[in-house]
Amino acid sequence: MTDTAGRIRWGLMGTGGIAASFARDLQLVGDAEVIAVGSRSDESASRFAGRFDVPRAHGSYEKLVADPDVDVVYIATPQTAHAANIRLALEAGKPVLCEKPFTVTGAEARGVVALARERGLFLMEAMWTRFLPHFRRIDQLLRSGTLGDVTTVVADHGQAIPAGGGHRLHDPALAGGALLDLGVYPISFASYVLGRPATVTAAGTLLPNGLDAQTSAVFTYETGAHAVVTTTLGARTANRAVITGTLARVEIDDVWYTPTSFSLRRPNSQAPERFDEPRIGGGLRHQAIEVGRLLREGATESDIMPLDETVAIMETMDEIRRQIGLRYPGE
Repeated sequence: MTDTAGRIRWGLMGTGGIAASFARDLQLVGDAEVIAVGSRSDESASRFAGRFDVPRAHGSYEKLVADPDVDVVYIATPQTAHAANIRLALEAGKPVLCEKPFTVTGAEARGVVALARERGLFLMEAMWTRFLPHFRRIDQLLRSGTLGDVTTVVADHGQAIPAGGGHRLHDPALAGGALLDLGVYPISFASYVLGRPATVTAAGTLLPNGLDAQTSAVFTYETGAHAVVTTTLGARTANRAVITGTLARVEIDDVWYTPTSFSLRRPNSQAPERFDEPRIGGGLRHQAIEVGRLLREGATESDIMPLDETVAIMETMDEIRRQIGLRYPGE
């Protein structure tokens, strides 16, 4: 499942902004390359291939997944197409890395996970934040008990995305709104630290088109811990995240879900301990490196972003949507 030089050969499904960022970051990975791109038209595929020197441009997703030299497919299409696109790739025998939100609903997530397991194929949600250097260091702190018992997690993700510009987050047909695209980050963060919540209490502000402009939720856990998450497309928020434990707390700098640094603060210490990492590229390469490693090992899922957790996150967002009255066309 590599070329003669041992490189993982990627096929990109979709030609939008995140696909471009991924292609750009893969140029920093020595044992990986983008060998093909697929779009819904020859023109779009060829234009993208020319920008990033991709050898093959396929004018349909079906042709992309049928390409015998593609080792793994990265899905960067609109989220309403994720479930169908994952199925298309898996049914063609291709491992898959799919952008978040993984699907639109928990039911869709359960279905494609079941298919991947049935076929014995690799599948992972592209929650790239999990694989960033500062997150790997925070993971060590959590596992070592440095923070003590975690009591509180707080995280927000807000961007100013005004209506009227044709942005997909204002399009009900594309399952827009703040929750799925932006809110998935703090919700996944809470899941990463504390797991699946025991209870979910949510509030939302809906736009005239029925999509959520702002959504917040409080999660409680059997340990007694709480998580508070909030997201909005109405304003650029602080985009900070904090994990508080009985012995210390972690404060992640702006923008917490991208390559950044953090402080470790202990109650009896006057100065925080700083953890700074040099930023190389946009940060998407780290998940690609991990996928390459897992494919070479013959693994079918990641223990950093497990499929069961991805399903649980989608189900949590289902419950939030139910509580705030957020429904998409056809539901």
